[in-house]
Amino acid sequence: QLSEDLGVSRTPIREAIARLEQEGLVRTVPRRGVFVVRKTKREILDMIVVWAALESMAARLVTQNATDAEIATLRVMFGRFEGDKIQANIDEYSDTNIRFHQALLAMSRCDLLVSMTQNLFIHMRAIRHRTIAESDRAKRSIIDHMNIIEALERRDTELAERLARQHTLDLAAHVEKNVRDLD
Repeated sequence: QLSEDLGVSRTPIREAIARLEQEGLVRTVPRRGVFVVRKTKREILDMIVVWAALESMAARLVTQNATDAEIATLRVMFGRFEGDKIQANIDEYSDTNIRFHQALLAMSRCDLLVSMTQNLFIHMRAIRHRTIAESDRAKRSIIDHMNIIEALERRDTELAERLARQHTLDLAAHVEKNVRDLD
């Protein structure tokens, strides 16, 4: 049906489904079809904890490997978001938030770290996007990001690592407390 609807042969459809299955996003049930995999709250929380560990290591590596100019680009990302304007532009802020986390990983200059986080990032993007507008998280997120950026600018490795980890663990606490429809 997808092949017909999209006007492509079955081969690219099969390849796409195989990749989605490999990444844990769908599962194939013989003679029944392909189904989106719904993650449990526990699985989401586990992903967030692993993300916290990996991203905090990325922050550590940024203090050692990134140039001052690269780190300065992080500050520019958030320059246009102020106070009440955040909620009005929550989708734009959510996209900037995602770009911040991607940039942090890239600036680590650790290709293995970047590749290990690619699959996790799909899930993290979804949960971050979903929760960023809740409970004033966007405003707190900007404060967290600015504190992380300042630690990176000062090349304070321990503080940057700790702040990045805590920022993500705060997301886990929010999900644990407020997200109910994953159980």
